[in-house]
Amino acid sequence: MRRIDIETKLNESRTWLLAAYANLSEEQLRRPLTKSEHDPTNLWNALDHFAHLALIERNFAQMIRRQLSGHENPVGLLVDEDGHARTRDQIMARVHAMTDEFQLKHHNDSLSDVVALTADARGDTLRLLAELSDTQLADRLEGAPWDDGTLAGVLGANADHGKMHWTWVTEAGLFSDDQ
Repeated sequence: MRRIDIETKLNESRTWLLAAYANLSEEQLRRPLTKSEHDPTNLWNALDHFAHLALIERNFAQMIRRQLSGHENPVGLLVDEDGHARTRDQIMARVHAMTDEFQLKHHNDSLSDVVALTADARGDTLRLLAELSDTQLADRLEGAPWDDGTLAGVLGANADHGKMHWTWVTEAGLFSDDQ
């Protein structure tokens, strides 16, 4: 994927997502919608899903920076600290616990706070994109299961992540009148 395509995709998806969230009422933003994958008693609302995007976007940038600095396990999910391979269930349990911790920390943030939080993460992604050469963008991120696994693909996956979460909140009843 070319640099211009990545940046266009990131900017268009952000603009679309901001417009979608700007049109929600406070009740729609705060309505419990989806069960946590870590703790089913913890219900996420639409704003939780939006804030979550900042965590993952920051994590992707950190993974890429770790790889650029020569880290042997830049993604940090596939093997544990002792070098033993994790099972898919172990990986997902770790990811779900991390996302719940972040969600609980930001659960009471306002829409304005979440817009700022996600803007800061997107800004970091765009700065990283500007720092990378075309050759680096084509490199694979060791252990990355996202998109095609290249640095370009991982950065671009942030755009798709927002639409995926929007789909989940709408399918969970965001626009339902009976809640």
